[in-house]
This record gives sequence, C-alpha cells and structure tokens, in this order.
Amino acid sequence: MAAVRAQVSKPIAPDADASQAPAEPAPGQKPNPAIRVTTQTVPLTITVSDKKHNFITDLGQRDFRVLENGVPQDISFFSAETDLPLRIAVLIDTSNSIRPRLQFEQDAAIDFLNRVIRPLKDQAFLMTFDNEPQVIQDYTEDVGLLSDAIRDQRAGGGTALNDALYMASEKLLNAPLPKGTDKDVRRVVVLISDGNDNLSDRAPSDAIEAIIRSGAAVYAISTNTDWITLDQGEAPRKYEFTEGDKILMQFSDQTGGRTFFPYRVEDLGESFVQIGTELRSQYFIAYTPTAAPDGKYRKIDVQVDRKGLIVRTRRGYYAKAPDAVASSD
Repeated sequence: MAAVRAQVSKPIAPDADASQAPAEPAPGQKPNPAIRVTTQTVPLTITVSDKKHNFITDLGQRDFRVLENGVPQDISFFSAETDLPLRIAVLIDTSNSIRPRLQFEQDAAIDFLNRVIRPLKDQAFLMTFDNEPQVIQDYTEDVGLLSDAIRDQRAGGGTALNDALYMASEKLLNAPLPKGTDKDVRRVVVLISDGNDNLSDRAPSDAIEAIIRSGAAVYAISTNTDWITLDQGEAPRKYEFTEGDKILMQFSDQTGGRTFFPYRVEDLGESFVQIGTELRSQYFIAYTPTAAPDGKYRKIDVQVDRKGLIVRTRRGYYAKAPDAVASSD
C-alpha cells in the first residue's frame, strides 16, 4: 500500500463542523497551516457500533461502502483488526492551568494503563507538556514504571499542546515493532488535558497532520469542569463546551478517535473500558480515489448495509497534487 504524505495550507477552525471543509480565515487574519494530503491510497480505521454502544466486529468487506464526495470507491484492502498489539502515547497536561486537576489526570492515566496494557504485547510511553513537551518514560510494557513516572509529575508553566501532539506522533511513527513476521501495530494517542494551548510553535492543523501521518487516532479525556448538577437528583451533565473542549473534539474527530467528558475519577472506568475494547474491535480499509488530486477538500463517508449501526472514521482530507508546493503564506 502506498504511503500517505501530508502537506499543509489552510487552517482548520477549532469550532468547525468536522464533517465540512475548514472555514476560510477572517478578513485581515493570516491563515495558519492545515492538512493537505498527497496520496495514492487513502487508509481508514473504522469503528462500528450499535445505538447501545456495543461494538460490531463480525462485518466483512462486502458490508462496507466508501464514498468520496458522494462517489462510490473500490475498496483495495480490508482487515478486521481486533487484536493488534498497541503502541500508546499517553500525554498528560502538566501546565499551571490544570493544577487543581492534576491528581484527576494522574488517576485517569494510571487507571487506563492498568486496564489496557497486556504484557509481552502492548507498549506505551509517557509524555508531559507544559512550557514544552518532554518524554518522561520511554516505551515499556511495565505499567509499574509508567505509573511511578505519572505520580512524580507536578504542575506549572504554560501549555504547548500542539507541540506535544506533533512530537508524540513522530515517536509513534517510529514505534518498536513486534518480533516475528507480523509487524502490524495499532497506534493510539491518549490525551488528558483541558485543550488549552498558549505556547506551541505549531498550529492545531500541524498536529493533526502529524497524527494522520503516523496512522494514530486521538482519544481525548477532557479535564474541564463546566458541569451542572440539578436538584432533582439527575446525573450531572455538561452545560457548556469550552474552546478547549472543541479543540479536543477536533483532534479526535479528524483522526477517528473519541473525546470523553468524565465528571469524577470514578466515572472514568467505563470510558476506559470502552477505549480498550474499541481499539481491538476496529476495521481497516484502504482505497485508491477515482478522482485525480485537485487540491480540494474531499469528504469521506463510510456506510454499512445493516440498519441502525453507527460508523466512525476520519471525515476527509485534502487531495493535494503531487507536484504542487505547499505554502503557509
């Protein structure tokens, strides 16, 4: 399968509908880079579930239909990736803005690793970010080492979220592969943050481009606390999505992951079970577009022939012509 190369051009607005092309910059505003993909083959990692959030894992290639800008595409590769070894980047926001919630983040990360990492099969590394991203613990299958490193972290400084995602993506791209002939792995970013960024050199679109290039999906856990509790005894619910929340959703929507909004640490358990199950309950599809690259945004729509099922994958890409030069001017 041909490799995917990404280039950049227009910005993806944090609050844009992920199913549509990014909005144009406001008059007088200088655009930041965004994703453009030069590709011969478009790869898709796909999650299928029913309305009760049960994952559907018994589908075959004939059950799927892929459309690009409404035009059916021929599937050139299909695989049900239910048990691939995992390579996980755990990114913990340690900036000053999350100081009151640092223990929340630490408990969340340790809980996730204990539930998901399988000895002799999966590996993870820990990265923190405040003024700059830093790898605290390199790839390991030892959850004890990862947990100790997580517990040692303290909050302070600014927030370089985009830079952290970019750096983590590069590390995932060069992840250690399994021994033997089967070298396939599932690359994942678990991001625990409030989504705010005030120090990165890179734009959100640079981070998304790098994630797509690595083949990873972002599963974001928001630490924002904009919740409301009603006197009628109803469960707490989120009453507002902050700009940080929207950024987190943008990362996950564009890469085929999910964003979670837990109320308490105790509420995280089911979310992490869902992430772990989902990572081993996915499909991989690749297709070669029928239309020649034209530099325009192309919307991807994946359908299945069973009624009532929900399909999640990345929403689209820019089909940049191979001989064109990317510019951020």
